[in-house]
Amino acid sequence: MNTESPLYVVLAGGGTAGHISPLLAIAGALRQSLPGVQLLAVGTPGGMEARLVPAAGLDLATISRVPLPRRPSVDLLRLPGRMAGAVKQAGSILDETGADVLVGVGGYVCTPMYLAARRRKIPIVVHEANTRPGLANRVGARLGGHVAVAFAATKLGRARHVGMPMRPEISGLDRDAARAGARQALGLDPDKPALIVTGGSSGAQSINRSLAAAVGTLADAGVQTLHITGRGKSVHDADGKPLAAPGYRQVEYVDGMETVYAAADLLLARAGAATVCEVAAVGVPAVFVPLPIGNGEQALNAGGLVAAGGALLVDDNDFSADWIRDNLIPLLLDKDKLARMAASSEHLGIRNADRRMADLILEVAASGQNSRKQDSRKQHSRTQHGRKQ
Repeated sequence: MNTESPLYVVLAGGGTAGHISPLLAIAGALRQSLPGVQLLAVGTPGGMEARLVPAAGLDLATISRVPLPRRPSVDLLRLPGRMAGAVKQAGSILDETGADVLVGVGGYVCTPMYLAARRRKIPIVVHEANTRPGLANRVGARLGGHVAVAFAATKLGRARHVGMPMRPEISGLDRDAARAGARQALGLDPDKPALIVTGGSSGAQSINRSLAAAVGTLADAGVQTLHITGRGKSVHDADGKPLAAPGYRQVEYVDGMETVYAAADLLLARAGAATVCEVAAVGVPAVFVPLPIGNGEQALNAGGLVAAGGALLVDDNDFSADWIRDNLIPLLLDKDKLARMAASSEHLGIRNADRRMADLILEVAASGQNSRKQDSRKQHSRTQHGRKQ
């Protein structure tokens, strides 16, 4: 590596927790691998990164948000000017930092950062979290970026399958050792079968409705349920009171999904890329209800884990109180099947994706530094030759 100055890595991404979480995990692994590394995250002013990145102790710079319209509109006509402005902002950041490598994890910020890096011949590393690649990362791959993916099925350039970078509290989780403490922290009975339901940070109203109709059936079966509804999405009964039943408890949010993973016998959730990868890494049996809107990426994300036997998949339209009664409760009461699902899940999961990404970034950065040194020597040689003539 360059001994004259510290390596400078710029990490771009944001908009959702699905982009920010792996970015922060990669930053942490880089600091462990190369303590002197200099890091800067780049996002947009209105994204979640504006709050989460500084809170994690990482410096953040911002550039203008430039959405890419999917159909003809006035915004499409304005796109070239907006993109040019964002690329100029991105270039200023890269120039001021003297970046050795750009790492992109997806989101609106990445396209202008990729374009600016390409113009400066700064090496690009792309991490794609979803099975169906996002537009920005497809751009990064076409610009010659070194591509890493969370799912083996992702088709994006000549990708390296590294898994999903995640917080060490999750990747290092020992579910058996943490189970008792996690259940106590979440107010769960240490001995009863535990179903934990979550729709992610924003909640899932269709899951909430179906579960509300099944809480009595779950209680009658001896199942305890922790229902993480999402902020501002608490579930009420017909009288407008907070939903209540024996063995049922609802909260809007749990700080630290590792506690949830340790406590659950079965997780019921959407199939966001981070959730699927974390479930596989730590070996939590899961039932996924993919988000019914969008491009179908959530069903694709869960496909590999379902095929391996670590999870079940149910369409949002089919998920109901009856489905819970006929499928979910029998599964929760079948300890042997849950154990087989957990083993299948762990076999497929990847716990060290953050370190794999750090290794790739350092490898690409070193190659880029060597190339620039060679270019500098060639330029110096041509200059000297010209002087002699």
